[in-house]
Formats: sequence, structure tokens, C-alpha cells
Amino acid sequence: MTMKKNLYPILLAALLTAVSTPADAKCPKAQLTVEQKAETGAYLADENGMTLYWFTKDSPGSSSCTGPCEEKWPVYYRDVFRIPKSMNGSDFASILRNDGKKQLTFRGYPLYYWAGDKKAGDTGGQGVNNVWFVVNPDNFPPK
Repeated sequence: MTMKKNLYPILLAALLTAVSTPADAKCPKAQLTVEQKAETGAYLADENGMTLYWFTKDSPGSSSCTGPCEEKWPVYYRDVFRIPKSMNGSDFASILRNDGKKQLTFRGYPLYYWAGDKKAGDTGGQGVNNVWFVVNPDNFPPK
């Protein structure tokens, strides 16, 4: 019986700590990476290696991909993320879209996934309709 009484405060403290610990303290921050492929060159990817894209019909600070477009091109957003040391944190920001969702931007342009990409390293959205492209940080936005 003494053993059980001694465990209750320990279990209660563990439970309270788990409940009150911020999510960021328990989960690693998202890490953007720069990947490389012969077909695309360098490109931005998320923490799972999924490729990030930009839409040439967007303008800095504004997304024009809505409705059915967003079904094929889901928005990319993380509250907290890390970037490669070779990149500048001031190149990243977020916008509030007209639909109320937040979206991460790179050098002002909103970032997206391509629904057709199924695994890390897929770049199937590259060149779709000649308006969707991987984000190459070395020459973005293209001139």
C-alpha cells in the first residue's frame, strides 16, 4: 500500500507536465531543406522531403489559388520552422489568405504542395500548365 501511495504524486506530476508542456517543446520544429535533382536543380522541401512550389499567377503577398485550385495545390504553412543555415530568415513570412487560412511565403510568394506528389523527392508539379514550378532558392523569383 505504501508503494501505491508514493506512486500517485509521481504519476500526477507526470500527467500535469505532459498536459501543460507546449506542443513545440514535445515536437521537433519543422525543418525546410534544399534538395537537388538533375531535372529541376535545387528546390525547397518540407521536413518530410515533400517539394514546395510557387504559382506564377500569384503576386508577392497574395495567393490567387482558391477553390478547385487549392484541392490540387494545398497551401503550405507552419507556425514554427527552421531553415538551412545558408538561407536568410527574412526571406520567409506568412500571409492571411482571403479564405482565412495562413500560408507561408518565400520572398513574398506563397508556397504550395502538389497533390500528385506522393513521396519525398517527387517533383511531379514542376511545369504543370507552365505556371507551377519548384522553388529554387538560388534564383527565386526568376527574372
